[in-house]
Order: sequence, then structure tokens, then C-alpha cells
Amino acid sequence: MPSYIAIIQKDSESDYGVAFPDFPGCITAGATIDEAKDLALEALLFHIEGMLEDGETLPEPSSLEDIMADPDYTGGLAFLVTVPETKAVRINISVPEMVLRKIDAAAKKKGLSRSAFLVQAASRSMEAD
Repeated sequence: MPSYIAIIQKDSESDYGVAFPDFPGCITAGATIDEAKDLALEALLFHIEGMLEDGETLPEPSSLEDIMADPDYTGGLAFLVTVPETKAVRINISVPEMVLRKIDAAAKKKGLSRSAFLVQAASRSMEAD
């Protein structure tokens, strides 16, 4: 289960904001530190779900030292948010060889594995219905 660093910061006229340096644009906020911390996992899971639906790969967690060296996070409170693993299930399917070659070529072109490409294609097909 990967853990990512979250940073809580507060400006004088705002709630407590939470940002994830490894996930630009993934933010949340709460009226108290505890509320902001509690909302952090929900925000991160929602962000990750969107990335996976878009066929993106998750970043490797940054080191605390690297994040705290960034002036944007000076004075922030760092804490870890652990992402629960979603278990992948192996399946066995039959595909015509020519179709499999096309799938592999399309996946490679998009920088995806065969599995990620098929999951992405299936997800988009289900959304279109």
C-alpha cells in the first residue's frame, strides 16, 4: 500500500488546506486540522480514481526531505495518507490473434500495459452506455 505525503497549511483568512505534492491539483480543506486530515484520504482516492480511469499511472511517493525543501510547503504540517490497495484479479480471455496485436500496438502507443489499456477501453465502453 503506497503512502503519500499530504501537507496541511493555513492562511489567516482560510480553512486548513491540504495539498498532495505528488498529485498536483489534488486538494481539500477543513475548518479544523482534524477535519482537513479526515477529508484528505477521500480527496486522494477520488483523484487517483480519475487518474486510473484516464489510464494514467500513479507516481512514486516523493521523499519527505524533497517535499519539505520546496518553498511552497514551508511551515506546513506533513502527514502520510495510505492508499488502500485495490486487488487486481487475473482473468483468462480468448482474443483473435490479429485483434490482440492491434490491442498491443494501441496500448504501446498510449504508453499503457495491455491490461491497463483493456480496463480503460472497457470502462469507457460502460460509461458510454
